[in-house]
Amino acid sequence: MNRLIVTADDVGLHRGMTEGAIRAHREGIVTGCSIVANGRAFDDAVARLRDVPSLEVGVHLTLVEEQPLTTMKFPRSYRSFVPRYLARMISMAEIEAECRAQIEKVLATGLHVTQLNSHQHLHMLPRIFEMTMRLADDYDIGYVRIVNDKGGRAGIARRLAVAALSRLGRAARRPGRTNDTTIGVLEAGHLRNIAPLLEHVEGVTELVTHPGVNVDEYEHWHYEWDAETAALLGVRLLGVRS
Repeated sequence: MNRLIVTADDVGLHRGMTEGAIRAHREGIVTGCSIVANGRAFDDAVARLRDVPSLEVGVHLTLVEEQPLTTMKFPRSYRSFVPRYLARMISMAEIEAECRAQIEKVLATGLHVTQLNSHQHLHMLPRIFEMTMRLADDYDIGYVRIVNDKGGRAGIARRLAVAALSRLGRAARRPGRTNDTTIGVLEAGHLRNIAPLLEHVEGVTELVTHPGVNVDEYEHWHYEWDAETAALLGVRLLGVRS
């Protein structure tokens, strides 16, 4: 049987992103969210999520752009992280310590963590993915996202990047521990018409979304948060178990 998980990423980065996730859960199809432990609006997000126990919570492991919780020095983005990872210029011990700190910060709030994923999908890198699976075991977290994206439209550069992620995701897939398919990654931040993506639901599928309300930071992402929130409120799920 096909199953759809609908996750709102980046909760706790900005109050508007948290508001978008909660609204898209209460009034739309979002079933879970992923919180950024080192986000600037983390405390606000925790307080709000405590009032929405039906919204499942995951940890959005973040190794770039934000401030680390440990002494690890974050690269600016995946464009600088990946070459350093490939050249083994980033210590896996430091990555693991930072990820543990982020998971433990979320667990310390009392929120029930059900899933792990990461900002810019950096946990898809093989050594980091194996570490992430170990952390899921250590902290009794049952589900880890993989990227295996279907459907959607984007420019050639984006398509090539997501195709590379999907190849890593297919190799990393663990039945019963991960999803089988993703939708929405290709159009991240620009989801306006979700219905066509639902044709690609196959097995355990995760729709990865980025809703927001009045987000006045992170303009360099060029995301359309309010439009994505509206899209999540305006779709009906027919014949798919969520």
